[in-house]
Amino acid sequence: MNDNIILIGMPAAGKSTVGVLLAKRLGYKFIDTDLVIQEKEGKLLKEIIEEVGNDGFCQVEDRINAEIEASHSVIAPGGSVIYCENAMKHFKEIGKVVYLKISYEELVLRVGDVVDRGVVLKDGMTLLDMYNERCVLCEKYADITVDEDGKTAGNVVDYLREVFEHVSD
Repeated sequence: MNDNIILIGMPAAGKSTVGVLLAKRLGYKFIDTDLVIQEKEGKLLKEIIEEVGNDGFCQVEDRINAEIEASHSVIAPGGSVIYCENAMKHFKEIGKVVYLKISYEELVLRVGDVVDRGVVLKDGMTLLDMYNERCVLCEKYADITVDEDGKTAGNVVDYLREVFEHVSD
């Protein structure tokens, strides 16, 4: 059951986009854990955050991600999953963690409305503060880091497909 690929990174780093394409190319299933959370809770991410706050949301996110049972899957959790110790321990046990790394400038270009996206920003924290804090955690958990600067989603998928086709041989 440790044959999964878990994609971590900043909001808008392309976890879902790369994840769907990679799953298709490898013949894996694709799991977007933000959708799993919304389905299990019956609410949009931003509604959960509005109701229980960032800390409450992180508890929900940690619990649901830590319960995911999968094999031969590409799993794309939300960007804040790296704050969830139980979830990250679980992900390290069931697969390889891939950090899709983007620059701060790229994050600003891609992210859009952080509230509408359901991005967890701690009180008083700027986007740059969040970026700097999360980079450290992503690097801590990553088995593989892919620098996406100057690469298309297709380039990233091609690279990861090569890496994981050799792993499964």
